[in-house]
Amino acid sequence: MRPIDEREIRASFINASRKEVSSLTLPPSFEQIDFDRLDFLGWSDAKFVRRAYVVTEIDGVLTGALLQRAEQRVIARTQCSWCEDVMLRNDVQLYSARKAGAAGRKGDAVGTLVCAEFGCSHNVRLLPSLAYEGFDREGARDARIVKLGENVRAFLRAVVG
Repeated sequence: MRPIDEREIRASFINASRKEVSSLTLPPSFEQIDFDRLDFLGWSDAKFVRRAYVVTEIDGVLTGALLQRAEQRVIARTQCSWCEDVMLRNDVQLYSARKAGAAGRKGDAVGTLVCAEFGCSHNVRLLPSLAYEGFDREGARDARIVKLGENVRAFLRAVVG
């Protein structure tokens, strides 16, 4: 992901009001984020208990969505819909996003199960275990990185509707 600044983040939201965008809190240690190791920027808002955000590029355009976190984490061995990791013992959280435009004003929303702390970019960069003799672990890791980007962009496209 290319480095982005606060102004770009605030301008990217497709399903949030001006008030919601102006009141968002940036991720902790925002200035120290290594964007080269991220496929998307996702974080929970420190001021609003159930509010979270996700931002990534879709076709060269920075696109962000405001998310609502369900009250309880899904602790069972559930697969994250974005990184599709079932081996790590991360909590998975149900996040929903109000759709953009008229559909969102009617109350339409989309939901997804995501690693609770948005650790997907880290997860997909871990080398998978050796599945069989000759298994291309680096190739499998690269494919997971590509798939993560596709999954996040597909979710945001669903928010656009």
